[in-house]
Amino acid sequence: MITDTRKSPFAKVASIPYADVEWTGGLYKERFDTCADVTVAHLQRMFESKEISHVLENFKIAAGEAEGEFDGTVFGDGDFYKWMESAVYTAVKTKNQKLLDRLEEYIDLFGRAQLEDGYLSTKQIIGERLGNGVSRQGDINDFEVYNMGHMFTSASLHYRLTGKDSFLKVAEKAAGYLKNLYEEAARTGEVKTAVCPSHYMGLLELYRTTGKQEYYELAKLAIELRDSVENGLDDNQDKIPLKQHRKIVGHAVRANYLYAGVADRYMENGDQEYKEVLDSVWHHLVTQKMYLTGGCGALYNGASPYGYFFDHQLVHQAYGYEYQLPNVTAYNETCASLGGVFWAWRMFCIEPKAEYMDMLERMMLNVNLAGISMDGKKFFYENMLRRAKELPYELIWGQERAEYILSYCCPPNLARTIAETAEYAYAVDRDGVWTGLYGANRASFTLENGASFTLEQKTEYPWNGTIAFAVEESNGVPFTLHLRIPSWVRGGMLIMENASVRLSAKDAGTYIEVVVNHPKDACICLDLNMKPRLTRGHGMIEEDRNQVAVEYGPFVYCVESPDTDAEYLEDLLMPLNPEFAVKDFEIGGRTVKALEATMLQICHGEFARDALYQDFMGDELKPVTVRMIPYYAWDNRGMGEMMIWLPLAWRTV
Repeated sequence: MITDTRKSPFAKVASIPYADVEWTGGLYKERFDTCADVTVAHLQRMFESKEISHVLENFKIAAGEAEGEFDGTVFGDGDFYKWMESAVYTAVKTKNQKLLDRLEEYIDLFGRAQLEDGYLSTKQIIGERLGNGVSRQGDINDFEVYNMGHMFTSASLHYRLTGKDSFLKVAEKAAGYLKNLYEEAARTGEVKTAVCPSHYMGLLELYRTTGKQEYYELAKLAIELRDSVENGLDDNQDKIPLKQHRKIVGHAVRANYLYAGVADRYMENGDQEYKEVLDSVWHHLVTQKMYLTGGCGALYNGASPYGYFFDHQLVHQAYGYEYQLPNVTAYNETCASLGGVFWAWRMFCIEPKAEYMDMLERMMLNVNLAGISMDGKKFFYENMLRRAKELPYELIWGQERAEYILSYCCPPNLARTIAETAEYAYAVDRDGVWTGLYGANRASFTLENGASFTLEQKTEYPWNGTIAFAVEESNGVPFTLHLRIPSWVRGGMLIMENASVRLSAKDAGTYIEVVVNHPKDACICLDLNMKPRLTRGHGMIEEDRNQVAVEYGPFVYCVESPDTDAEYLEDLLMPLNPEFAVKDFEIGGRTVKALEATMLQICHGEFARDALYQDFMGDELKPVTVRMIPYYAWDNRGMGEMMIWLPLAWRTV
């Protein structure tokens, strides 16, 4: 979910208008096209199906246009609003008037279902009408305000892209209801937790879209009131006052949405206490609780590890202890890492540091793209780092992607984020352009210093490290191009206007400033040396000790059963100095860069694989050819094992 911070006083950079940038080729273009051509329509069918999701049917029942009871998930309304973001974005980009007309029909339905006081949440509207005991604000886990938050965001985007205020009117009416709700809570002191606070981002986006101060004040009040919640929960990060937060705990999606919303608040008022919270919690996440893939929230269920021992509370989809990062049971809900993208982007807008864009790229290219199949129709809810041949226990979610998941929050969240990736390609300040996600694209810029020009980015990135920028259609006014040197870079070259600069590992994770004094027909080229490399984890990550992962550029790689003759992947060992060959390989009709190398396989003698413990017999090793593929491309070839982390052999082949 991109946010428009062009007028935010404490944002140092902002995105460019959606119509001014588009992917022209490469991986991001392929993923956008699949989203527009396949995923959006697939999700639409899921939401329209009375038998599958019941989501659209709930709106019809709430509007009095169908008979029946509420069915499906309590956050289905919000899921549908998220899907509408992906639908309007792809429809406008591809000029799909039929879909745009259908969206207007949905919006009319929302208006008919909405109550006079602005309230709109189908479960409660239906429940109150039927007198079945379900009523508004009766259960914090009914996600009423969460649903409204996604409505605000989707309606704001719809207005910006189409110029129509039909959806905005519904959203503003709902915001009026929320205003009365929060003002009453402030008067009485009876404040309830708003689970998974998407409405912080939503209200502030409504403020930026309409310019109405009341929505900023409402977001401000909503955030401040969270400190008045009685008996707050670790699960919802409201157990201690917000300004005392220094570590990331609790439900991962709720945490990442919370801090993304706080970042939005900071960009409007510059409260340094909130900035300290954001900096501290972000640092805690990325240095001690994040997976190599960018996955967030390691545990299916766990207790907050902080505070009085006997006061621990059960937390689901949780951040655990520092360095508690299991592989087989890694939860890593897709929505958590998508929330991480929203948060990282806002941190970058506040302070354009490469570390934020590097993390955004890591999340996008690894765990987020892994959440959806190559054909755009199947999804992961959780994202494990290892799939075993068989498990002696059942996990909550299946180990293969599925077309429909009971908790369907992740698929539409993925769809809207993939649809909007081009807006993460650049950010601008008064006199310069900051590069974000690299990829073949074309973008137009008009800067406050008067510079007007078009950038054509030609590259095969993220598969190749050569990135060329051609300046076209310039009015001749100089500008600054801030080039991101990704954290994975160990060497390379920057070539610009008859000069060149050699890059080293010291430049990794920084921005290099290039002043384009003669922009007409200027050309700047980055040549980043992209080689496979081995990565080790912190010694406190117990499951990864004395193991390594393979990375190639911004990608994390894995081994799947079809890519080796080893019957069990656990028998593979990585030699000290493997030599990788980079080769094109097709998976699901898409071409990826595979890495092939000779590794070592344990040849067992007498060995009982199901024994809990047994004598070590000094097994032999033999060379074996292994192919590795990008992690995002796994689970597209049937059920089998998958591993990212491989034990180190401490010898060569």
